[in-house]
Amino acid sequence: MKDTKGLLQQIRHHDTLVLTVNENCTKPPSERVLQTLLQPHKLSYYYFVFMDQGAATYMADLQNVILSDSQLLMGLPNQVFANSYSHARTQHFKVGFDETTLALLPQSYSFLLNPHQLTTITFNPASKQRVKALLSVLFQLLHASERRADVPILLAYLNALLTEFNSAYFEQSQQKVRSNPRLAKYAAFKQVVENHLTEQPEIYTIAEELSLTPSGLYSVVKEFSGVSPKEWITSRLILEAQRKLQYSSVSVKELAYELGFNDPDYFSRVFKKRTGKSVRSFLTEGHDLSGK
Repeated sequence: MKDTKGLLQQIRHHDTLVLTVNENCTKPPSERVLQTLLQPHKLSYYYFVFMDQGAATYMADLQNVILSDSQLLMGLPNQVFANSYSHARTQHFKVGFDETTLALLPQSYSFLLNPHQLTTITFNPASKQRVKALLSVLFQLLHASERRADVPILLAYLNALLTEFNSAYFEQSQQKVRSNPRLAKYAAFKQVVENHLTEQPEIYTIAEELSLTPSGLYSVVKEFSGVSPKEWITSRLILEAQRKLQYSSVSVKELAYELGFNDPDYFSRVFKKRTGKSVRSFLTEGHDLSGK
């Protein structure tokens, strides 16, 4: 399993912005890069696939996802991801950018925190046409032969595109972070966990940081995830363990300590309970999958 840190630099389509936009794979990467993208790999950047027409199967965090008409597949940093081998008879766009490009945009986009744990976003006919138009313009601007597009123009179109993604995400889940303070608290909870994941912060510490009581935090997380904060953090840690086992070879003890578990045996029991497999079995299967 390969970590793709630095890979986006090799496939970017602009000299200044770390940004790639491809239409129907008409700008293919090198064969070496392509083979990396087709195999399970750890994303180090934001990556989206918009399917205009047709269908293709991708892998996102160890699950196969069939992407169909009017859908967007979300690939977020640290996910284990694999592109589709075949795009025959499909019309699609692919977009990739990193945190440095994201930081240049004029607003934040709550959907990037993925509070509802969605893998795909489905667009209604009107929003689909707007998204397709924005992607087409971005592609044309990036690949125009006469001159390199100005950064402010590209950022304006990218901002409009991500705003469309954000709106469709919360329309699909029938919630809006800005108009729902409880959902905003849930998104903030997820962010705190991500920032301190391997420290395994205490629930009361997280609640205090979010200006909630522990019972208030429990109520919020249970409402939007269906599980308690402790269960959510444990699931997130096991997902991180699965990701790490896909792209690195570590002992159970090393992995347990890396994820903040003081007792490797306890970590092993939790891993097996959550995945149905021992760490050793999962590691072997992961290496088989990645061709190691």
